[in-house]
Amino acid sequence: MEQRVEEFGPWLGRQLGRLDMSQTELADRLGLTRAAVSAWITGRSEPREETKRALAEVFGTDPAAVLERVTDISANLPLQWHHRPAHSDGGREYGNAAAFAFDADMSVLAREATQNSLDERHDTSKPVRVRYTLHELSGDHLDSFLDTLRWAELRGHYEQAAAAEQKVSRSLRAALDELEAARTLLLLRVDDYNAAGLTGPEYHDGRFAAVVRRQLDSHKQNGGRAGGSYGLGKATLWATSRFGLVLINSTLSAPHEGRTERRVIGRLDLPWRQVDGQSYAGPAWFGEPETEPEHKGVSRSWWADEATVRGLHLEREGTDPGTSFLVVGAHDASGDTETLQDLHDKLVGSLANDFWAAMIGGRDAGALLDACVTTFRNGEVVIPEERVDPHARHQALSRSLQAYLDGGTVTELTSGGQVARVDVPLVVTPLKGTGRPRDKGREHPAVLLLTPAADGDATHSRVVFMRGNRMAITHHRPRELPLGALPFQAVLLAGYATERDGEDVALAEAFLRASEPPEHDRWDRTEELTSLYERGALTRLKEFRADVDEAVRALVGRREPGRSGGPAALRELLKLDAPPTSGKKAQGFPSVRRVDARVTADGAWHATVTLRLPDAQDPWLLKPVAKFDVRSGGRPVVGWSELTAVESCRVDQGDLMIDAGARTAVFHGITDPATHPVQGAYARLVVDVQKSRGSAL
Repeated sequence: MEQRVEEFGPWLGRQLGRLDMSQTELADRLGLTRAAVSAWITGRSEPREETKRALAEVFGTDPAAVLERVTDISANLPLQWHHRPAHSDGGREYGNAAAFAFDADMSVLAREATQNSLDERHDTSKPVRVRYTLHELSGDHLDSFLDTLRWAELRGHYEQAAAAEQKVSRSLRAALDELEAARTLLLLRVDDYNAAGLTGPEYHDGRFAAVVRRQLDSHKQNGGRAGGSYGLGKATLWATSRFGLVLINSTLSAPHEGRTERRVIGRLDLPWRQVDGQSYAGPAWFGEPETEPEHKGVSRSWWADEATVRGLHLEREGTDPGTSFLVVGAHDASGDTETLQDLHDKLVGSLANDFWAAMIGGRDAGALLDACVTTFRNGEVVIPEERVDPHARHQALSRSLQAYLDGGTVTELTSGGQVARVDVPLVVTPLKGTGRPRDKGREHPAVLLLTPAADGDATHSRVVFMRGNRMAITHHRPRELPLGALPFQAVLLAGYATERDGEDVALAEAFLRASEPPEHDRWDRTEELTSLYERGALTRLKEFRADVDEAVRALVGRREPGRSGGPAALRELLKLDAPPTSGKKAQGFPSVRRVDARVTADGAWHATVTLRLPDAQDPWLLKPVAKFDVRSGGRPVVGWSELTAVESCRVDQGDLMIDAGARTAVFHGITDPATHPVQGAYARLVVDVQKSRGSAL
């Protein structure tokens, strides 16, 4: 990436600070007035070329350094840890509260960090490339890293912070003890490429200060398309570090101080502590000592050389803009990972589950994201780079979005592999003070895509909701699905995820973002939603979900008009003949309590039926009959390949025998694909449980 010459005034002022030289001293050594030097620094004028050469002699550097100004002159400023002094009013923080907003879980970190990378995509014609690297250090590799990190300077702060009785202190104590005993340390580096990088000044508004210096500062600048909005997601990086320590190396999309590559800093979050009689508030920063009077002595970012970034395990590939975050002492607090392979697999699975849609490109536009995971031990690859493939992990879902992006959807499913599309209206409530009386809001057509589930899908018949950069927000199972309906996968695209622009799209995007909590895992009531939008916003969301359910039901199967006798879906799947009363009071007859049904890879329907039985003095003798509900004509009977008694019943030559007094019974049936008039996936299964001939019913 090309460097851009920095303005002369700011560059000169910084060099004087680095050399601890005053404007008066420089003027004297140049034989000029202090007013002339002041005019250079404030930008009112700039010295002639011969004066710049004289400046180079005063600074003891090559003239090119003054003429080109793409680097600072060497002043041998030592790297240091600067710990924030304690509050003068006696206030104390025993940990960073933002870190407790999320679980210290690898999947949570992957979700939040990758969402932030997507939000900062720089060149929108190319995907953001995200690389996760696990690296276990031990022996000399560990010692070398800790030396570069100045671990000896931190040890006293860790010991004192770990001596308290608060939650963070106890966790620190365990981490220190384990490091001492095992002599291993796990690093997790999160690199993104084709992202904006941490641009902006050291202390004032910008991406750098938002991430490194501040809390709850989102500072997203992508035209309202951001997935995040709270400024909390970055805290997952520090929460996942057992030592509260993250190192950062950023390649900038816009120069700062005339440079773009290897802007490095470290941040440490510890609880309040006392070290050598001095009290410290919590955070600390690793960098060069600041020379500007306003922040003198504070650690600031520095432009590191390649050897330093290698020693800190922060080296980046190429010059594409973006940022590398190194989580020191990474751990997964969920308890479901024990080995490097477990952690590697969890990262791959999390990226696939949350961002499969962002990794798919269409006919007219490429994917938004490319992600991979690699694992090392002491510099050697132990698990090669694994690129996350959405089509391999979510075949049906990926097929549905691919068809939409390529313009290959249909209005109704008539054969396998098709993707049906229907628009579902989302009514966006007006912002407070902007709507007219009784103004319900602006309608936005969200897009519902539905396709048959793939063979082997562990979960199906649900809708994945997403907006913006196509991160999966939540998984919703529609209500009152017809039992025996086609197993499906569905995606609901709203806002900018529809790949459309327009006022309704922007309004829907903002409305849904306001309805998400910090975890971005549902669309529901939030303080932002109720405080910014007119009354009725939550009702509009409930209506939207109900409309999505109705649209799904219309695509996967017909519904009969409602009538007495229970839900139509249950009546379709299990029909019972009532016993004759013979002039006596009706005894009652079995009813459905629960039905679970699915189609397996061989095309057979598997149905598990739970019956609720009335109290009876005589046994029940029932005959389960399987039928297919096809699009036209009658319901052809299909044969059972297997009937099995599960609970409180017996199977005898195709009949279901239930003892007197039983109140529930469960049986399992598998249809015979050889008797199917059509493929099992393209018909609904209806099970009639009838009175068996010769029974005493």
